[in-house]
Amino acid sequence: MPMPHRTQMQLIKRRLTGKEGSERVRELRAILGDLPDYKNGPYADIRKWVMAQIDESRQRSRTLQRDSIAVRREGAAQVALVGAPNAGKSSLLHALSHVQVAIDSYAFTTLRPVPALTRIGGVLVQLVEIPGLIAGAAEDRGGGRALLGVLRGADAIVYCQDVNQPCTLLDEVRAEVAAAGIELPAIVVATKMDEADGRALTRLRSATDLSVVGVSVIDDASLEAFKETLWRLTGLIRVYLRRGRELDEEPLALRPEATVADAARAIHKDLGRDCAGARLWGPSARFGGQHVGRAHHLEDGDSVEIIV
Repeated sequence: MPMPHRTQMQLIKRRLTGKEGSERVRELRAILGDLPDYKNGPYADIRKWVMAQIDESRQRSRTLQRDSIAVRREGAAQVALVGAPNAGKSSLLHALSHVQVAIDSYAFTTLRPVPALTRIGGVLVQLVEIPGLIAGAAEDRGGGRALLGVLRGADAIVYCQDVNQPCTLLDEVRAEVAAAGIELPAIVVATKMDEADGRALTRLRSATDLSVVGVSVIDDASLEAFKETLWRLTGLIRVYLRRGRELDEEPLALRPEATVADAARAIHKDLGRDCAGARLWGPSARFGGQHVGRAHHLEDGDSVEIIV
């Protein structure tokens, strides 16, 4: 007579402790062979669980290394901070999000992608610092293939360039991203502006075809200006909701050309169905409180009071 099923399950999990890949699959098959061949009841459920674990373990063993450093998406958009080693990425991430990041003057301080959230105009945007890319990254030098795999899932790229370093470093990083076949909206942020000479920013702007914004992590005004540039890079618009005289502090993040009906649907599908229009304030309104239909296209900074 078999032992109690709960005891059997505990023993199975103990046998699997520390086993991965093909070793785990072999152990699971051995466990399956030891189980009673019941068609119903708790032992049948255990058999199903073991078989599911075999399939899951096989799938994990086929997964590429890049998946082990995949970053779970949060916020309205994901923007990658990319650059050569010691380009100021960690300092910028810390200044924008206050996440604790290892920061030092030597290269390769960051060894794995570091995600953090920053709030821009009430909307949470995820920043992901990609460890420094070097020449040959697309051919997996310095583990570059896994890092580029993370970058591939982002919505946009901010190339970080120490404004005091040669522009060829930026060119090398962009060349590796291009070699990996990654094409995303991008800008350049010139870091360490507090240490720059008077013409450093001009030289960088003349050396690249991307838009360049200068930032110093000790200058709050430059950080706020950068965040607005970052928001435009996401391609999203912010739409605020009104309830009578009250205005929600956290806006909806919508795609351009979103309509009043889209905004209502983002709140709840039933509201999207019943929406007849809205009272409108903001850039797309001719005057405050204008009545518009459900097909009216919204702009960044609009606020709406949905009418049903």
